[in-house]
Amino acid sequence: GATNTGLQQEIAALRAEVDELSGQDLGFGGLQRELDEVSLDASVSPVAGPALRVTLMDATPEVKPAGAIDDDLVVHQQDIQAVVNALWDGGAEAMTIQGQRVISTTGIKCVGNTVVLHGVPYAPPYVIEAIGDVERLEAGIDAAPAVQIYQQYVEAYGLGYSQERVGDVEMPGFVGSLGLSHARAGTG
Repeated sequence: GATNTGLQQEIAALRAEVDELSGQDLGFGGLQRELDEVSLDASVSPVAGPALRVTLMDATPEVKPAGAIDDDLVVHQQDIQAVVNALWDGGAEAMTIQGQRVISTTGIKCVGNTVVLHGVPYAPPYVIEAIGDVERLEAGIDAAPAVQIYQQYVEAYGLGYSQERVGDVEMPGFVGSLGLSHARAGTG
């Protein structure tokens, strides 16, 4: 909504200011802190807008191609990470995996054949949605070598991949630990 657009503009303005001042050492730390706080506000706020939805699926074990091992037939953490990275590279403003809001530092882990996100295990299909300029998001996916490799596995082993534009998606705010690298002074 309007709040998110305002925050995105504030972030862009602060980033420009940070870039401009990064050559000088005057007040840079303060600006960086301000930028972190605004970015933090943006990630904890709910967001809505047009999105790109990518779905990754394990292959059907009944149709195991000759020479394939079980490991070839499942979606791995690095496959999900490849799509997520490609969408950030494509300018994603906000993202969810399995409906959970994630930020650029969110870790995705594999435990057996499930993926663990913020300590919660999820089974496939894995649905990744990113809000942003949909054409740029698609270009980010198309340009990512790791996603191209996954798509070769789709061809060779029957792994699932689908990509669709979604008119209007609402995403919850991020609720995990933000892991900011510096302490923030309390206000008031």
